[in-house]
Amino acid sequence: MDERVRPPESADERATLSGMLDFLRQTVVHKVSGLTDEQAFARPIGTTDLTAAGLVKHLTGVERFWFAIDFAAQEVNWPWTDENPHGNFQPDPDDTLNAIVTAYQAECARSRAITAAHSLDAAAKSPGMAFTLRYAVTHLIEETARHLGHLDLLREATDGQTGE
Repeated sequence: MDERVRPPESADERATLSGMLDFLRQTVVHKVSGLTDEQAFARPIGTTDLTAAGLVKHLTGVERFWFAIDFAAQEVNWPWTDENPHGNFQPDPDDTLNAIVTAYQAECARSRAITAAHSLDAAAKSPGMAFTLRYAVTHLIEETARHLGHLDLLREATDGQTGE
């Protein structure tokens, strides 16, 4: 697991945004650390189909979609299926938590490289996209933080672990 590094509390915009997003990314990995595959793929809250592994897999797709595909216009695999065009919360039968976390960390590294190479004011390169890198980073902070709340609930329901 990557060690979590608190974001800077007094820095320029890029360092603040990047630091916050990286802290949240590291917290995603921290939240699932120590879970077995059985626990990570379980549905401990009966009113939802969400799983810890499924949330990490979804966040991997979100990173790819916003940074590599829509912002940078890279030729990479589409992260979702035709049946579930913006979800991917359901892991595949042959997935393991380790493989999902490894893919998430690799996608975050790709996203980090893309953001480091562009100005926050840079416009998305994919056809029909009208957002800046600043917007994409801010959106990923929001989405990652929202899903961390889901991971909090799932982890507590799984093994009682709470905390940041």
